[in-house]
Amino acid sequence: MTLFEDLRESHDKQRRLLDLLVKTHGDSEGRDELFKRLRAELENHAVAEERALYIPMMEHDMTQEKARHSVAEHHEIDELIETLEETEYDSPGWLASAKKLQDLVTHHLDEEEQEVFQLAGRALSDSEKATLAKTYRHEMEAREAS
Repeated sequence: MTLFEDLRESHDKQRRLLDLLVKTHGDSEGRDELFKRLRAELENHAVAEERALYIPMMEHDMTQEKARHSVAEHHEIDELIETLEETEYDSPGWLASAKKLQDLVTHHLDEEEQEVFQLAGRALSDSEKATLAKTYRHEMEAREAS
């Protein structure tokens, strides 16, 4: 699989977890389980993606601005996750924040798939993309194992 296929696979998982999470109710075991799985997936993916895609993109003038924008969105996602962690599951604000997270993550993933990947595909050589795919997989495996 290519780097972009690997990233899309994680994106699909994130979308599925978000769809399930916003359908949960109150302080339930299901909400807790889904939130923990989503949080881990988002965190692992963001770290691996920044190392395997965004840092290399920042080395090219053509992709630098888009990479910085995407990293900034990762920080916005992190802040919303912190808000959710600090809010009781049965609070009315929890679901509102979860839906805001879903909107932000979905926007971010769509933007990556429709804009970032195309730019990176033009800026990075085939050998760089192959090496970066290995970097991403290795980073994800290491983070999931810990």
